[in-house]
Amino acid sequence: MQPRIPRQQARELHEQGIHRAENDVRLGAELAAVVAGARRRAVRDGDRQIDTAHLLHSLLESDAEVRAVFGEGPRIARLLGYLVQRSIGYGLRWQGAVEDSGGVPVVTEAAGLSPLAAGCMEYAHERAARHGRGPACGTDLLAAIVADPRARAVEVLERAGIDPRELFVRLEAPSGR
Repeated sequence: MQPRIPRQQARELHEQGIHRAENDVRLGAELAAVVAGARRRAVRDGDRQIDTAHLLHSLLESDAEVRAVFGEGPRIARLLGYLVQRSIGYGLRWQGAVEDSGGVPVVTEAAGLSPLAAGCMEYAHERAARHGRGPACGTDLLAAIVADPRARAVEVLERAGIDPRELFVRLEAPSGR
């Protein structure tokens, strides 16, 4: 069975003028790997675009600093459980729908990202710059993801019993990265 989203080589995408988010020069290797992981998850799940829940799942899998924000124990296990369930039932209502809160402008350069996920990437870059850092890191993207209450990742966090507003405040505190 062929995946719904045909895989294309980077050269073909470049020839077609499509910009892949993980090739963004503003991303460090860490976030480029997160976006690539989210893209693989979206393709495997049969989703048309990478959304904020894909990004959150990929962050949790690959970034120890992001995992540390959630702490150990049942909270993170419950959160990962909800994220895994998205492909087997929980998130099926999202398939075929574009994640867009209407609160951020549509960014067309980030092919394959939902409008909200593309806005989160921009926010992460801006946050890193505001904090005087180079490329955005995982906690920059996490702060961006939880900033919009209509993000799919926020819905997953709430269902897992994690308050995204409290998480955002903690990430924005002077000691937060």
